[in-house]
Amino acid sequence: MAKTLEQPEVDLDSGFISEDARRLAEQHRTERERQRQALNLQRENILSQKTSNPARRTALEAALIQIEGQIQAMG
Repeated sequence: MAKTLEQPEVDLDSGFISEDARRLAEQHRTERERQRQALNLQRENILSQKTSNPARRTALEAALIQIEGQIQAMG
């Protein structure tokens, strides 16, 4: 027998949101904020690095573009 997962109770008509749904939404928000902070720290780390090596500079620029893309995708 398959075990079904209970969905948090949300009644859009009355605006009622169960405690479980509220807690789950807060966990998602917190996780997104942690991810955003981690990406910003990586971005700052890359920006703080100075190098005269062209290959290293190219790699840092590529990493910076990727990180900034991820930040934008998060909204």
